[in-house]
Amino acid sequence: MQKLRVADLMKLEDYAERRPAFRQRVLEHKRQRKLHLGEHLTLLFEDRLTIQYQVQEMLRIERIFERAGIEEELAAYNPLIPDGGNWKASCLVEYEDQAERARQLEVLKGIERGIWVRVGEGPRIVAVADEDLERENETKTSAVHFLRFELDTASRQAAKTGAVLRFGVDHPAYTLAVEVPEAVRLALVGDLS
Repeated sequence: MQKLRVADLMKLEDYAERRPAFRQRVLEHKRQRKLHLGEHLTLLFEDRLTIQYQVQEMLRIERIFERAGIEEELAAYNPLIPDGGNWKASCLVEYEDQAERARQLEVLKGIERGIWVRVGEGPRIVAVADEDLERENETKTSAVHFLRFELDTASRQAAKTGAVLRFGVDHPAYTLAVEVPEAVRLALVGDLS
């Protein structure tokens, strides 16, 4: 998948006018790229469109219009676009109650290193987590992690020919596996070269 360039982005004025329609398009697109792992963990699979939206929103919120600032945002977000041999996801640890979330982030320390995918009957592929910076400390994990699932040739080919995809978590306090719904599976297969 091609990385974003400055020329791919809308100027702030144009984005302000197009934002409602663009936002609606992206929200619809994201529905096919979301996978719940139980009640409290969600994977949001990123692609070029989701990252373009994120960059456009950051530029809008921060009022960044100078080329150097735009390039800086692109440098921060482009690594989240899959390259055809992997899937990249934002992982959200979700608890509505703030006090409960704080407790669970302590209990779930290290959960990001236990998330995996299995393509068909192939081996589990454990996600590489938080390559940009450490998101946990001595006592707790973060509520947001960035994951990369690196697929070998056989796994990519199996996915493209219809193999079942399963994502799961192996953590002492949170263990489960789910089969990927067909709409999400098709979106993920579309990310592979």
